[in-house]
Amino acid sequence: MGYDLAMRVWRGDAEGGELRDFTVEVEEGMVVLDAVHRLQATQANDLAVRWNCKAGKCGSCSAEVNGKPRLMCMTRLNLFAPSETITITPLRTFPVVRDLVTDVAFNYEKAEEVPTFAPGRPTGEDGHHRMQQVDVDRVQEFRKCIECFMCQNVCHVIRDHEDKKRVFAGPRLMIRYAELEMHPLDTNDRRDLLRAEAGIGYCNITKCCTDVCPEHIKITDNGIIPLKERVADASFDPIAALGRRLRPSRAGRSAPRTSQITTSQITTSQIGSADPAGTPSADPAGTPSADPAGTPSADPAGTPSVDPAGTPAGPGLVEP
Repeated sequence: MGYDLAMRVWRGDAEGGELRDFTVEVEEGMVVLDAVHRLQATQANDLAVRWNCKAGKCGSCSAEVNGKPRLMCMTRLNLFAPSETITITPLRTFPVVRDLVTDVAFNYEKAEEVPTFAPGRPTGEDGHHRMQQVDVDRVQEFRKCIECFMCQNVCHVIRDHEDKKRVFAGPRLMIRYAELEMHPLDTNDRRDLLRAEAGIGYCNITKCCTDVCPEHIKITDNGIIPLKERVADASFDPIAALGRRLRPSRAGRSAPRTSQITTSQITTSQIGSADPAGTPSADPAGTPSADPAGTPSADPAGTPSVDPAGTPAGPGLVEP
């Protein structure tokens, strides 16, 4: 059964505009985008609206419906009372091009700053990469993003502070960083970039982005918070900083990363035990292991190791 729907649609361009009232005849089962198309066909032929798939997968038709960011193609009219006026406005965070169309180029400019996926050499005996299913599931969630940019629209950092767009990438780009940074085969290290260029510290975890995501991606819990922890470890953890000085950088590694191992999975047979005084452990034959300072181990007879030139090896000796 059809009825007359009262609509209030924003009309204008970058110079300014206003909300205009319309009455459109609609039928049961229609969505907001259907009503907009009927308005465009019958009363406002020059109404600008962006859309593509009409199936909730392209993210093109995002707009604010009664003040809430929604995909117009996935917002059914029966969510509203027949007597209720539906107000449709463009996304507030981005500059208006015309009517309901906004300029979202900011998101693509920020995306160009993200280092691309850089896998290392395969470590499998058959020449193929290997991944744990838990790692596949983790990054697959982030790949569901349809770039509707509604999360960017509700992020108050860039919505209410135009100057912060230069220093904060926004939740959509944080998910892009998470997709790459948490991939076990990737060798790039983007943590310094996240802090300095993407401005992850500006996010204060309000979870507004998660609330409006049409793909139900847990943007804050599974993406931004873990990235914050990684950046904090890289920037402020003194033990982690010392470890980075003692080992090659991630970018220099040829082998891809694997799934993280918890301390409960590491046995003493893998790492050896040490007494409280820090004495290195010994194997059952009594052969002492090398300490972290690089002191060489000795054979059971106690003879120190020597280099090919016959010079006894030891700390402080440097090859000429």
